[in-house]
Amino acid sequence: MTPDQPPPNNLDPRAVALWRINAALGALPPLAGAAFAAFLLGRIDRLPAWVGPTLVGLAVVWAVWEVGPMPALRWRTWRYGIGEREVDLQRGWWTRTRTLVPMARIQHVDTARGPLQRRFGLASVVLYTAAGANEIPALDEATAAAARERIASLANVREDL
Repeated sequence: MTPDQPPPNNLDPRAVALWRINAALGALPPLAGAAFAAFLLGRIDRLPAWVGPTLVGLAVVWAVWEVGPMPALRWRTWRYGIGEREVDLQRGWWTRTRTLVPMARIQHVDTARGPLQRRFGLASVVLYTAAGANEIPALDEATAAAARERIASLANVREDL
């Protein structure tokens, strides 16, 4: 893997639907909060009448953005690669972040599957180093298991036990 080329692998396409559902569930509390705040602001006589509906409108626009195009943009920009010496992670559509996790620094590797991930047949690979954890989200279960095994083998995680 070279620094001028993006990592070769995409996440599973089902990640878009998973992230849309997560975004919709995550948008419910802010939308309810905006509606409640608009109700309270509507009871204040000194404020213009447009303040409450504007607040709700902004919350709806934000929620539509988070549920609509954002998961697809996130999927298109998330890439990963597993090389002999490092795991290469690239993400971000506005600010592109590239992380190289050296195999020599990986202490532990896991697969994680939440309830929605299980429903979609997806799993995440979590890499643990002394500096913290990095994650490759939303891979097919078999791909995640193979990635975990390959990283564990290359990082000599099993030999440390």
